[in-house]
Amino acid sequence: MGSAAGIVVVILAMMTTMMMSLCSSLAAARVVTTRWRRHRRDVVAPPAGGGGACALAVAPSGYPCEEHEVTTGGGYILSLQRIPRGHPGRAGGSSGAGQPVLLQHGVLADGMTWLLGSPEESLAYVLADRGFDVWVANNRGTRWSRRHTSLDATSWRYWDWSWDDLVVNDMPDVVDYVRTRTAHKPHYVGHSMGTLVALAALSEGKVSEKLKSATLLSPVAYLSHMTTPLGILLANTFAGELISDLGVAEFNPTSPEVTNIVSGLCHNPGINCYDFIRDFTGENYCLNSSAIDVVLQYEPQPTSTKTLVHFAQTFRAGVLTKYDYVSPEVNVENYGQEEPPAYNMSRIPVGFPLFLSYGGQDDLADPADVDLLLADLRRGGHSDATMTVQYLDKFAHLDFIFGVCAKDYVYKDVVSFLNRFN
Repeated sequence: MGSAAGIVVVILAMMTTMMMSLCSSLAAARVVTTRWRRHRRDVVAPPAGGGGACALAVAPSGYPCEEHEVTTGGGYILSLQRIPRGHPGRAGGSSGAGQPVLLQHGVLADGMTWLLGSPEESLAYVLADRGFDVWVANNRGTRWSRRHTSLDATSWRYWDWSWDDLVVNDMPDVVDYVRTRTAHKPHYVGHSMGTLVALAALSEGKVSEKLKSATLLSPVAYLSHMTTPLGILLANTFAGELISDLGVAEFNPTSPEVTNIVSGLCHNPGINCYDFIRDFTGENYCLNSSAIDVVLQYEPQPTSTKTLVHFAQTFRAGVLTKYDYVSPEVNVENYGQEEPPAYNMSRIPVGFPLFLSYGGQDDLADPADVDLLLADLRRGGHSDATMTVQYLDKFAHLDFIFGVCAKDYVYKDVVSFLNRFN
């Protein structure tokens, strides 16, 4: 059987299995699709000169806010929000802009990650009220970063990228923009994929001279010990590759195509669709139901199918490499070698300040994988002098950004770390 015919057979078999699963698990599936679609908002570019997170979230909370745009070397037009100082009624609101801090969200999210809780519980506001000049990034393809100098967001060419491209183009360009506007090196704070992009960029010398420090919440570099049942199932069944072969370049979790796929997976052993967030991220310690409802009004956000394929490759390979085109010829065209080059975390410059905070219940950034990352960093010469490590046994993946107790367990230590290296 030819390879093309084989792919068709596999896809048809997968679709048949999903339809059977969908019929037999309709009650469980309805929980997922209803909660996602109940809050579904069409993902469109904001009107020029208006809208954005400033109008939606920051200004109503009483904070000053500016909308900015960065055009990357690849032509993507990215949205940035700036909170230059704290609330007028608090200590941080009386001074001018302080040390800049760039906040970078994870996969299937956007800058609203840092803005959805109360001012006392959202890291962006916590930092602003303590005198920092806060900049909130939004990845390409998310609700306010869907424009391009020549491509339309409905075309597959717009979505032909993985997180490698964020390392090469987007992160360095955003950092440069913040440096230029503030005349200061910013601190960097990332969550999940936001940590992966930073680690990869730092290991390749792209931003280490442009940043003051990096704070990594739920740090992701290796995924071989990932324990989320749904993530493992998606990776081991090559679901991302199959979705890509079907011509779906944009992975939008709220689209009918994707929710049908998720629904079809609900019947698989070990998949609990009644508590989808817990099943995907781990047993979150202080993420209450009201916080989840707020999050689901604005998240999840789209990403490229290619990015999810790249994550699956990392899980299956057990090492962190650039995107694998599978074909040796295509890899040679892109990298000059038949295998994708590996990222080497031990190359992150010794002396560059790092703060890593991870949780014992995190099914995505599993503690065993974080330990591998820490071993790489220490092998490269990093020590307690500039590397701070925080382990929270009860925390899972979303506690670090949406947990109501993150301000007590995490954010106060983040502020202390940033002040230490100001």
